[in-house]
Amino acid sequence: MKYNDLNSGRLNRRAVLAALTLLFAAAPFGARAAAPAIHIRKDPGCACCTMWTDILKAEGFTVTEEELNNYDLIAFKREKGVPIELVSCHTGLIDGYVIEGHVPPADIRKLLAERPDAVGIAVGGMPYGSPGMGPEAEREAYDVMLFKADGSTSLFTKYEAAS
Repeated sequence: MKYNDLNSGRLNRRAVLAALTLLFAAAPFGARAAAPAIHIRKDPGCACCTMWTDILKAEGFTVTEEELNNYDLIAFKREKGVPIELVSCHTGLIDGYVIEGHVPPADIRKLLAERPDAVGIAVGGMPYGSPGMGPEAEREAYDVMLFKADGSTSLFTKYEAAS
């Protein structure tokens, strides 16, 4: 690029292409820097819900919380399409997906990276050793299930019992 081109306000094609290349190359770094934001609705005073949200925060998620009475929490889960067999004590919303129960942060990141056609993922019940439910070194086997709008479910991730 010539000094006169800059001075006159004109850019040549090479300068424009170089600027666009830099812009697109830097874009993924800005996206990675942003913490995934999750809004969690939970039962008031639930200690395991608090432990799970603390784990998410430690893993870099931006967490907001809302306490609901049991009736409203169950109605919310039903409204969001959580299958009854996958219900747990808290429900999160992140980037258009529902996260039900003690789902590991790695599975939330996997969901966001893969973007499957689904309502969300869930760990039904409260399996011992899942995030927020005791030490992982002593965990019982559990599954993270993908669930769809039609009510169907499929295995998303399988966790074997700790040995």
